[in-house]
Amino acid sequence: MTDSGTPQHTEYDVVVIGAGPVGENAADRTQAAGLSTAIVESELVGGECSYWACMPSKALLKPVLTQADARRLPGLAPAVSGPLDAAAVLARRDSFTSHWKDDSQVEWVNSVGVALHRGTGRLAGPRTVTVTAPDGTETTLGARQAVVVATGSRAVLPGLPGMDTARPWTSREATSAQSVPARLAIVGGGVVAVEMATAWQALGSRVTLLVRGAGLLERMEPFAGELVAQRLGEAGVDLRLRTSVAEVSRDSEDGPVTLTLGDGGTLQAEEVLFATGRAPRTEDLGLETVGLEPGTWLDADDSCRVKGTDWLYAVGDVNHRALLTHQGKYQARIAGAVIAARAQDADVDASPWSPHQATADHAAVPQVVFTDPEATSVGLTLAEARAAGHRVRAVDQDLGSVAGAALYGDDYTGRARMVVDEDHGFLRGVTFVGPGVSELLHSATVAVAGEVPLDRLWHAVPAYPTISEVWLRLLEAYRG
Repeated sequence: MTDSGTPQHTEYDVVVIGAGPVGENAADRTQAAGLSTAIVESELVGGECSYWACMPSKALLKPVLTQADARRLPGLAPAVSGPLDAAAVLARRDSFTSHWKDDSQVEWVNSVGVALHRGTGRLAGPRTVTVTAPDGTETTLGARQAVVVATGSRAVLPGLPGMDTARPWTSREATSAQSVPARLAIVGGGVVAVEMATAWQALGSRVTLLVRGAGLLERMEPFAGELVAQRLGEAGVDLRLRTSVAEVSRDSEDGPVTLTLGDGGTLQAEEVLFATGRAPRTEDLGLETVGLEPGTWLDADDSCRVKGTDWLYAVGDVNHRALLTHQGKYQARIAGAVIAARAQDADVDASPWSPHQATADHAAVPQVVFTDPEATSVGLTLAEARAAGHRVRAVDQDLGSVAGAALYGDDYTGRARMVVDEDHGFLRGVTFVGPGVSELLHSATVAVAGEVPLDRLWHAVPAYPTISEVWLRLLEAYRG
């Protein structure tokens, strides 16, 4: 049954599986275009981002970064020299998740006229979705125009000995824990690992970060991981590079977890977080009923339609194009426009700037890592641009030498890089690392996504004295 008591067999123009931010955007767009739309959710309406990812993690991190910024300012530093009030930080985090209740999200779904079906949605052939409610009731939904899969991804745990009884944390437990573990081991060197190391170390944990590779944030410019690693060490995190985990064990319900390392050594902690990758939530989606393989990423074209079909769309993490909430919402807006156009037998514009084509998730993907310092990037790194065959040049700038950064805080440490396409005269990528740089990123995104010529960027004058003056310094360095 649905929240509104609709019958067990019903038809809509569009059925969306997954009511996270991505699925909500897709449903909103098709409903607004005049297509009757249903959305199916097996957990909380609002999805991973609202309850276990973006919102709670950033609520944990904001006090940490604010305190770090304040400590860089003479006259203010003594007032914030003490530890954070962990209970208050956790309580504020809980408020941002609405205490893991989705009443307000359900109210929004109802307000836009989308029908909500609670339960597990599975494909049952072309344009057909079955919904199994928590009480076992089964409803069959028909989709006259399209089915949109927005089921996202889940954390992957490695198959190590002892994992079945060690009760490890994934990102969900790391962002929703109700108390601060005295010791926390984190396995991984990516975004989740470094953000949670930043948060829990500041909240009072003794954090050990175990990284199999040679550095952190290896998908960004090398200096990003280097600067974040330096600050984590200064904050007290025990960072161990080139370190693997061979086994885990927990001998009692309340006892610590023991990690056996690849070199034979051991490490004990109250909790261990594995931040070691994501997998698509498609293993129980009924893909086999439409000739696709369960548990795989869905291969979608630039209109977000699953290749080989004329009715199935995949948006967000599940299509593996860019595993970021904002990129998934962007894809959902594209898919909604495409479905509406095709429903009216209208031509779908295939040009790069078309509202019917997702192109920004290829070469203009913005990302912020909310550590101290913040690490932000959009587009290609220098290595990626060269590997793609572009003739490029990297231009670097010490952010600490910019007047606005010096005013931001004493001993400001940061770096900026732009990757210039020498043949076309525009930017392939930009990276900023430093306190407070996240708000610089959209200007870089506009430059990269819009392929703005450098000759035009000279006339985009940054205000003085702001950190954004780094744009002028980068352009000056490029011209020599």
